[in-house]
Amino acid sequence: MKAYVFPGQGAQFVGMGKDLYDNNAEAHELFEKANEILGFRITDLMFNGTEEDLKQTKVTQPAIFLHSVLLAKSLGDEFKPDMVAGHSLGEFSALVAAGALSFEEGLKLVSKRAMAMQKACEVKPSTMAAIIALPDEKVEEICAGVEGVVAPANYNCPGQVVISGDVEAVNAACEKMKEAGAKRALVLKVGGAFHSPLMQPAHAELAEAINAAEFKTPVCPIYQNVDGKPHTDPEEIKANLISQLTSPVRWTYDVQAMIADGADEFIELGPGSVLQGLVKKINREVSTSGMN
Repeated sequence: MKAYVFPGQGAQFVGMGKDLYDNNAEAHELFEKANEILGFRITDLMFNGTEEDLKQTKVTQPAIFLHSVLLAKSLGDEFKPDMVAGHSLGEFSALVAAGALSFEEGLKLVSKRAMAMQKACEVKPSTMAAIIALPDEKVEEICAGVEGVVAPANYNCPGQVVISGDVEAVNAACEKMKEAGAKRALVLKVGGAFHSPLMQPAHAELAEAINAAEFKTPVCPIYQNVDGKPHTDPEEIKANLISQLTSPVRWTYDVQAMIADGADEFIELGPGSVLQGLVKKINREVSTSGMN
């Protein structure tokens, strides 16, 4: 069974999507429509911008969404997913690819999410850190014992958890993780504490936009980040998307559940190959490939 997976923030690169723009008429048209919807020429930044341009959350998120969704559309009738999932932002790409959201509605939500997250990041200095080679339970226990806001944000694969919170609490947690035997506790170059309680200021704004959008039943189950379970009910999908902003991304659980439900081929659509690597770390037996 085929599982299509869609990457999140961090996978972007200068030149992403240019082949699609130049060689696929439908993609060209939708890129231009995206420029109109966003109110700036995101294509200029994607194809010819700098890495700094692409790192801005308000650019990164719609850029990755566009690249991923238009790759799925470029497959035409060959795109026959048995199941889909996306990492963080990638969940929106997965929903559009699987027909639960229109292209226009998906792009507007992604743009609103990016702007709301950017604003939330400016409220308080915050960051994220990758913890390597500690059990999930130990990471959770250490975070719970640190003063301030710090919590697991991404369960990426066994032995790789990203924590998120205010700068002092993340730094303190990193020291305790090293003392507990972590191979690495590396502070990441990110704009803020994604998937943590510090994203709460963005919650109401995004919830209003998601609740106002029209969601349909997708063509296949989407395995969502908040619980790692398959969903097809539009109201459940909406509620999970809203919760995702302040909850951890349970990617390990998504992949394990898809494999348990029969997935033996994972195809990553979007920039980079991060998810292929994570899938292999979760289960070496499955086939992985990608288009970018």
